Amino acid sequence: RPSSTPAAGPFARRPVSFVNVRDAAFEVDGAAFRFGGTNCYYLHQQSHYMIDAALDDAAAMSLRVLRAWAFADGAGNGFPPLQPRPYVYDEAAFDPLDYAVHKAGQLGIRLVLTLTNNWPDYGGMRQYVTWFLNLPDDSYGAMVNHDRFYTEKSIKDCYKAYAEFVITRRNRYTGLRYNEDPTIMTFELANEPRGRSDKSGAKLLGWVAEMSRFVKRLAPRQLVAIGDEGFYGEPNASDYPYGDYEGVRWKELAALPHVDYATIHLYPEGWGENSAAKPGTDPVSWGTTWITRHLADAAALGKPLVLEEFGLSVNAAQGVPDETARAAGYQTWVDAVHDNGGAGDQFWLLTSRVDDGSFYPDYDGYRVVWDNDPSNPTSGLAKLLAAHAKAMASG
Repeated sequence: RPSSTPAAGPFARRPVSFVNVRDAAFEVDGAAFRFGGTNCYYLHQQSHYMIDAALDDAAAMSLRVLRAWAFADGAGNGFPPLQPRPYVYDEAAFDPLDYAVHKAGQLGIRLVLTLTNNWPDYGGMRQYVTWFLNLPDDSYGAMVNHDRFYTEKSIKDCYKAYAEFVITRRNRYTGLRYNEDPTIMTFELANEPRGRSDKSGAKLLGWVAEMSRFVKRLAPRQLVAIGDEGFYGEPNASDYPYGDYEGVRWKELAALPHVDYATIHLYPEGWGENSAAKPGTDPVSWGTTWITRHLADAAALGKPLVLEEFGLSVNAAQGVPDETARAAGYQTWVDAVHDNGGAGDQFWLLTSRVDDGSFYPDYDGYRVVWDNDPSNPTSGLAKLLAAHAKAMASG
């Protein structure tokens, strides 16, 4: 069973200095900081055993940065809420998040903590709209109700209060306030924010400008990121991720002065960039172009770029026939980040053991497990990603 004893590894040292940005790159104490990393959203809701399992595996893979949720909004939704009601915070429910920050620090892993969700999972924007406006959720529709999150003063005030509570809270395990702890590399405004009801992108841009300024004031030594997917918002683009359907204008968002680095996500199967939706389209080569174009654009903006979520699932009809093809696709993508000056990448999704010792379920087809158990088909992929993390760390 995993324990709270730090795993041996190249980064098994509690961070004492913050990650900074200089000349469109990350640095720590004047030295370049590039990383292969991952996501493990569920740390804020789980037992110490499950947190140990996931973070020990991340350390064993030499993953330097891990992204996790720092929100859970609304009572009666099937999860322990961190914010059961507006402006009410459940101190006991924060124990897993406090412990995850403590454990990551022991292992020398930096964290990206995300403050709300575009999607209804764990409450997110939908819960705020329900609380203050009592409107039905249309997160998967026109987003007319959903997008009131960005403009309603009562909602923005509540989000700010929650962000301030998290950013300034004192961790029961470390004794440090979150904004004093260099283990926390980044506070991120939202997971995959979209503003579909305003194709111009102005609504989302205004919210990000306001909230990035607010969070930077609270956490001046840490980095601020948006958490968006990289949609370009070009009105006449025929490709969905380049078009304006989601009301996201990535270059304008990334250029904002209080946004320290740009993020992109990459899911060509889910975005219709695959051989089933578009005959002749290879999702891997499409994704490589997505990465390299954003890297060039981020360099022109003078901002580091992190591919902070990416995934392929096995689906023969969409161009990924088996685990071998999936691993080859990941290799192509992480090589594109490494070889073209990317600051970092974080695959979706590292999972590990649950409390009964079995594997965390593969809910979305993107699971990666660091384990030589014969039942683990992703062992080869995990080793590939571990080797990549070492290569990124060495430059």
